[in-house]
Amino acid sequence: MNAPISLRNVALSFGGHRVLDDLTLSVATGTITALLGGNGAGKSTTLSLLLGFARADGGEVRVCGIDPVIDPDAVRRRIAYLPENVALYEHLSAVENADYLLALAGTRPGRNAITGALAAAGLQERAWDQRLGGFSKGMRQKVAIAVALLREVPVLLLDEPTSGLDPRATADFNALLAAVRDRNTAVLMVTHDLLSAVDVADRIAFLEDGRITDDIAASGPERFDVRALHARFQSGAGAIAA
Repeated sequence: MNAPISLRNVALSFGGHRVLDDLTLSVATGTITALLGGNGAGKSTTLSLLLGFARADGGEVRVCGIDPVIDPDAVRRRIAYLPENVALYEHLSAVENADYLLALAGTRPGRNAITGALAAAGLQERAWDQRLGGFSKGMRQKVAIAVALLREVPVLLLDEPTSGLDPRATADFNALLAAVRDRNTAVLMVTHDLLSAVDVADRIAFLEDGRITDDIAASGPERFDVRALHARFQSGAGAIAA
């Protein structure tokens, strides 16, 4: 069975600059892959390809077997996407934002499901019915996380999902993400946060100069050797947080 997320020998250039160079990456059903890399490594471009916002110069991009360029609507129906900077409605409450955005995606889970997701994402109950105008970045991120996770789709794409979250909220998010994986979702998480990746990912792939230079699977009770990962990535991606 083909992986829900699949990129094979993908190349892409912008203005004569090679952004992706023979990129091959796949994410299987019920697994989480963390994609790490420095600024300009091609992480955001990889997400754009999967969402159908960019067209590869060569190679193959598939989401659930579908080419995002040929049928972007079909692909987006199968994807929940959480960008780093989320556009939410200032005049609506957290619950109202979730209800409206989910309705646009074709689902109405109801208030109990929405508040349950907000609680799981770490948003305090007193904020559920407050307008977002006074929310911090971290609080907004929690609303967006709840919306993304309520989309029961086979693929979840995350762009710096723990940005703006404190350590406790990050731990809560990782626990929630593990539950999403357990319902057979394929998760690709673009991140600079090595420790968060180590905590939740099944695989950690490092992107450098547009190609995967390391692909490490979790194994044993410790899952990953954090010191070895940090030493391996430090020279190639000075922006990675550890």
